[in-house]
Amino acid sequence: MALTREEREQFLAQPHVAALSVAGEDGRAPLTVPIWYQYEPGGEIWILTGVDSRKHRLISAAGRFTLMIDRLEPTIRYVTVEGPVTGTAPGTHEVLREISARYLPAEKVDEYVEFAEKNHGENIVIRMRPEHWLSADLGSL
Repeated sequence: MALTREEREQFLAQPHVAALSVAGEDGRAPLTVPIWYQYEPGGEIWILTGVDSRKHRLISAAGRFTLMIDRLEPTIRYVTVEGPVTGTAPGTHEVLREISARYLPAEKVDEYVEFAEKNHGENIVIRMRPEHWLSADLGSL
């Protein structure tokens, strides 16, 4: 059964790890990778990735991407959202901290942020406006 707009937005707002998919280079399948994301109902989605990453290069070329989020319990549920890139901004300490705090226990955030800033290189925030949605709750099959 398809989810209502409110149900799918609430589900997307939860801290699930998404599968990001974006068109690949000529002769290659789409790139699909796990990624952290941030979303508030009714707003835009944003991700944080390396400036020199393949994700950034492909998203820049395609101008859009898809996220797929799913779970198995308490019911089998998924939401996919696809849309255009609406903007980019430099990744800052504050946005790295925000996305890290969404996914990590509070006591691990400082350590992870320090590690990421030392080892992951320069980041970029990529914003996407949800345009096309697919969703369902299949119950407990």
